[in-house]
Amino acid sequence: DAELPASLRLASMRLARRLRLERGRDDLTLSQLAVLGSLDRHGPATPGELAEIERVRPPSMTRIVNSLEEAGLVVRRPHPTDGRQVIVELTDQAHVLVDDDRRRRTAWLALQLDELTADERDALRVAAPLLDRLAGS
Repeated sequence: DAELPASLRLASMRLARRLRLERGRDDLTLSQLAVLGSLDRHGPATPGELAEIERVRPPSMTRIVNSLEEAGLVVRRPHPTDGRQVIVELTDQAHVLVDDDRRRRTAWLALQLDELTADERDALRVAAPLLDRLAGS
């Protein structure tokens, strides 16, 4: 089915764009928000681990971490076993920011889902894990 990939790509891009509009802070880039989200989900990590998770080059991650540290959203701690490394972790302020951001976007999406029929919501329940699997590959 040649139309399925194109329609999924378009729909997922539109939904992602719409969810981005629900973000609370305009002063953070999408890359910065992604790093905060990764740290929230995976816990403290080295900049190299973050670069791998976010699929960016280490120098790019260093710039992102530097900007987040300057904003008071992350702190660097010495690595417990490797003196050449640091561990990056969220500050309390960042935890609040991430939670508020997720809550706001989830609330918007819940309102949109309320507009769908029960059958349409059931179809999305089935589709959500499949979309997650596609995104992880």
